[in-house]
Amino acid sequence: MMIGRETRREFMRDLGLSAAVAPFVWNLPGLGLAATGTKKQRLVIMFSPNGVVPWNFWPEQRGRDFVLPAILAPLKPFRDQLLVLKGISNKVRGDGDSHMRGMSCLLTGVELFPGNIQGGSHTPAGWPRGLSIDQEIKNYFQSRPETRTRFGSLEFGVGVPHRADPWTRMVYAGPNKPIVPIDDPYQMFRRMYGRMQDQATVKSVLDDVRQELGRVRRTVSAEDRRLLDEHVALVRQMEQELVAAKQRKNAVGAPRLDPGVKNTNDNIPTLARMQMDLMISSFRADMTRVATLQFTNSVGQSHMRWIGVEEGHHELSHHPDSKKESQEKLTKIDTWFCQQLADLTRKLADTPEPGADGSMLDHTTLVWTNELGKGNSHTLNDIPFVLVGRGLGFKMGRSLKYDRVAHNRLHLAIAHAMGHRIETFGKPALCADGPLPNLS
Repeated sequence: MMIGRETRREFMRDLGLSAAVAPFVWNLPGLGLAATGTKKQRLVIMFSPNGVVPWNFWPEQRGRDFVLPAILAPLKPFRDQLLVLKGISNKVRGDGDSHMRGMSCLLTGVELFPGNIQGGSHTPAGWPRGLSIDQEIKNYFQSRPETRTRFGSLEFGVGVPHRADPWTRMVYAGPNKPIVPIDDPYQMFRRMYGRMQDQATVKSVLDDVRQELGRVRRTVSAEDRRLLDEHVALVRQMEQELVAAKQRKNAVGAPRLDPGVKNTNDNIPTLARMQMDLMISSFRADMTRVATLQFTNSVGQSHMRWIGVEEGHHELSHHPDSKKESQEKLTKIDTWFCQQLADLTRKLADTPEPGADGSMLDHTTLVWTNELGKGNSHTLNDIPFVLVGRGLGFKMGRSLKYDRVAHNRLHLAIAHAMGHRIETFGKPALCADGPLPNLS
């Protein structure tokens, strides 16, 4: 029998368990959410910048019989769970250049306030006038006892510059309320598990709760014990990796990089893996059901030396189509981002869903997107939207083509698929025709 939230708190109180144990026991099936007959759903939005190489990104075929182009090839094992959407446009206009509106209107679907941040256009701008779709869904989930979680949402970053402007923020809690992505795994670990003295000396969070976890193991079912042990093992492994990463970082001096590029540029692949492992851990403990993963930023100038690309990403994205070598390097960059999506997808597919049939991927939809359709034209048409997973109940395994449909309608469709039947999102005029059709 499932135990409701109040009974679960009583269970922890009766065993004398501290709040430190909550992340480990909160999602055990025997202590989980009250049975509601509804399927658990998660949303992950992954961002990479500077547009894509269209001829290596978009499938030529429509419907089910599509061939994955070079950039999307890493997703081949999950082809039957893919939904590639071409023809989605960011139609939000107003102040700010295309990079600014591309980034800060990507998830908000509403104009930027007037401001004093000058970009590549004649009109400076400020922050958006509304919240982002992930926060809209988070608020909806947090308003209902059966979907409420500890954090509501978690915002992961990789290589995000330590400055605040419309080029570096895509998540907003409301008008003029940017949310900073956490791009330091140590800081995210502290937020999730609430205990690390400092980054130089990592002492196990498990040391504090070992005896309490022993009391939990003696009380719960065999299935709960198995899930508890797996989660504890994952946290232990994560701690060891955090220590190892810190030691590696201290072993070499930080390189001097161009302004706006973080000192951890060359550690991006390791940081990405660590952040994805933490995200999986947060899902296993049901700390959140909404997450974002932001790689660098609009106008991101990372140098992807680990794949043999020395030039800055944004610099390359401005090269003309005729410069074949640059287009090949941009294709390598986009393919690497797609590989990160594939790695996260595989982690979800390989992780059983606690307390339910199937894998976590069966309950999760990942949305990979970008602030531009193409870097050197700065177009806001054909914004990349690639969905993976069955969490929304959409009909997957397809490539669809639309005719410059406002991306607000996709956000509306996602909200509806998660049970949130809002009539508009972002700029109301861009939702006049309702949710994006043909997804289910």
